[in-house]
Amino acid sequence: MTNAVRTHGLFKRYGPQVAVAGIDLIVPKGSFAGLVGPNGAGKTTTLSMITTLLRPDGGVVEIDGHNVWADPIGVKGRIGVLPEGLRLFERLSGRELLLYNGQLRGIPLSEVSSRADELLRVMDLVEAQDKLVVDYSTGMRKKIGLAAALLHNPAVLFLDEPFEGVDPVSANTLTEVLRRYTESGSTVVFSSHVMDLVERLCDWVSVMSRGYIVAQGPLDSVRQGRTLNEAFLELVGARGDAPEGGLSWLGSSSA
Repeated sequence: MTNAVRTHGLFKRYGPQVAVAGIDLIVPKGSFAGLVGPNGAGKTTTLSMITTLLRPDGGVVEIDGHNVWADPIGVKGRIGVLPEGLRLFERLSGRELLLYNGQLRGIPLSEVSSRADELLRVMDLVEAQDKLVVDYSTGMRKKIGLAAALLHNPAVLFLDEPFEGVDPVSANTLTEVLRRYTESGSTVVFSSHVMDLVERLCDWVSVMSRGYIVAQGPLDSVRQGRTLNEAFLELVGARGDAPEGGLSWLGSSSA
């Protein structure tokens, strides 16, 4: 099995707080991989270190066999990133944003223009291509951000909570584009805390809790005959119901 992403002993500390505790993460090439965990588990920190946005305190990161921190510039040409809290050049139109990103990547303008046309059509953004990004809805921003991340045809695509705040129509568009991308042999890694979404999309899952990888492997191997949500709650040591007691006033009709 060839790995698109591999980390060994990846570690990050913020003062006394250990955010990522020396993890060995594996993502097979060509997989649609989910990185799941509770809020604060270390998912975003992990993806930030893998994609060169945050320098680790220790450990090794490899993408397609290339050491990320030995050659960060070279690796950036092989990856696409759609981070959480996406920031875009908001005073550009959607089309201008794609053209600008393509030229930053060193792609000839004629090729960038052709790819931008295709991406705008597939993302259902043709009618909004001349509209300023600042006026885009959340779903439109996610779609133009994904288009920008795909523009240079990366080998591995990293997405941090890509469906958060996205309407069902836009989410369906994003899903279809990502499925076509992985069917071509490329790799998607996305973080989420929505188990139903991961179960529906992914064939490989890594579960994080308190900075550790507590399970990873093919979806069926991690689930072991349960739903992914059931397996997740057990793996992270969480209760599936609310603690008893307290909130006796909640729902009372009295003022």
